[in-house]
Amino acid sequence: MIGMTAVVGVVLAALGLVLTPGPNMMYLVSRTVSQGRRAGLVSLGGVAVGFLCYLTAAAAGITTVFAVVPELYVGVKLAGALYLGWLAWKTLRPGGISAFAPSALPADSTWRLFGMGLLTNLLNPKIAIMYMALIPQFVVPAQGRIWLQSLCLGGVQIAVALTVNGLIVLGAGAIAGFLGERPLWLRIQRWVTGTLLGTIAVVLATEHSRPLPAA
Repeated sequence: MIGMTAVVGVVLAALGLVLTPGPNMMYLVSRTVSQGRRAGLVSLGGVAVGFLCYLTAAAAGITTVFAVVPELYVGVKLAGALYLGWLAWKTLRPGGISAFAPSALPADSTWRLFGMGLLTNLLNPKIAIMYMALIPQFVVPAQGRIWLQSLCLGGVQIAVALTVNGLIVLGAGAIAGFLGERPLWLRIQRWVTGTLLGTIAVVLATEHSRPLPAA
């Protein structure tokens, strides 16, 4: 039903997005560093449900809405770019801190950790663009039902994202300890993260792709 080319394309796109610092990574790392691995994994559970929400919307044909009303798509895209730009500024501004820097955050309850993970993912512009514009590019109407192909390709993206994010959560404590003993490396990590976030914001605001309508 879906070709290997489509699977590989989604895998590469998903890897590129998940390995680039963004709202999900920053939230998961900050919670893991401040509250432990369990908190990070609970937060990751909320992120996973957020992915399922996007997957359900994609299968239901949300891309058709954005194809019919391109102004709505542009508005969502620009809002996402502004959000990423704000995260970049928070990271790069004088006195900004790295997600890996130990911080005295208040301990959240299990439900709040889960809910914030869900909300962070639902408001993540990178994931919105993934489902609105990228995955539809790999759907081939001649190879079967559009919604079923969307489900399968979305499942591939979720598997990649949860695997990588899970490894990040499991290793966040060790990475924070390593960077904490090396202030220069911590500053470099902060500047790299902020620069990447700012670059993504600019690319997102200036690219001209449009979601494809479902058939």
